[in-house]
Amino acid sequence: MILILSSNTNQQSGDYQQLIAYLAGLIGVQMRVHVERGTEQVLTEIYLIGNTKQLDIKDMQSLPCVERVVRVSEEYRILGQHKDDSRPTYFDYNGVRFGQDTLNVFAGLCAVDNAEHVEIMLKALRDNGQVCTRMGAYKPRTSPYDFQGLGRAGLEILAEARAETGLPIVTEVMDPRLVEEACRYADLLQIGARSMQNFPLLREVGRCGKPVMLKRHWAATLVEWLCAAEYVASEGNLDVILCERGIRTFSQGEYNRNTLDLNVIPAVRRETFLPVIVDPSHGTGVAELVPSASGAAIGAG
Repeated sequence: MILILSSNTNQQSGDYQQLIAYLAGLIGVQMRVHVERGTEQVLTEIYLIGNTKQLDIKDMQSLPCVERVVRVSEEYRILGQHKDDSRPTYFDYNGVRFGQDTLNVFAGLCAVDNAEHVEIMLKALRDNGQVCTRMGAYKPRTSPYDFQGLGRAGLEILAEARAETGLPIVTEVMDPRLVEEACRYADLLQIGARSMQNFPLLREVGRCGKPVMLKRHWAATLVEWLCAAEYVASEGNLDVILCERGIRTFSQGEYNRNTLDLNVIPAVRRETFLPVIVDPSHGTGVAELVPSASGAAIGAG
């Protein structure tokens, strides 16, 4: 259940404090307060999570400061498109717009290996009109003996290259304990496919104040993917980009590494207002397929 408060609600007022005290006393119900600051107003929404079937909408509507009550059944209650059809399908960060039919290309090294390679890559991207770059300072590998990235040293290399080129940095974080450190260097945080359901990590990046790019696990359903994004949103961070990166199918190994699930893109856009991006490199695993996969992804939205 979502309580949408009047736009002129004063969070210091007695009525608001009375509302919060009442909601805090509801048995079996957890409460999350989300404040969205628009250009003209401050909209406060309170999400009631848990045993909300016992609550009567008319009773909740009569509570002080409450303008509208929405009962939802979806597991991704915050991110569901039902919330507000007028909600923007984009967000802006440091002059870069993500979503709403803008086309951004993220390119870069899979893993940061040395400063020279990063500098060459970022200058090439800048000279070709890129708006940001994605490179891994921490790199998850299937084998513990493969190169795992340079860690903090890699973040420092990225920060130096950004200072020279001006390109925002997208980099992966895998451990809740490393989120604060990554935020000091990166502009956007990536949650990799392997970490899509690392719920403590999702909550931590939701609290960090930086945009998040959430990659879909290769075996995740649409609902599981959106529920993972809901963990980030439930901590107050709606600046989330959903990244489709291919799923595993029976054709794996015959002519591709993964199967790029383009069908999911219009489905995601139907279900939520979050912007979507596609990873054609991991999605196919074959360099020569990347141009055609990219064109198909653009066509799918």
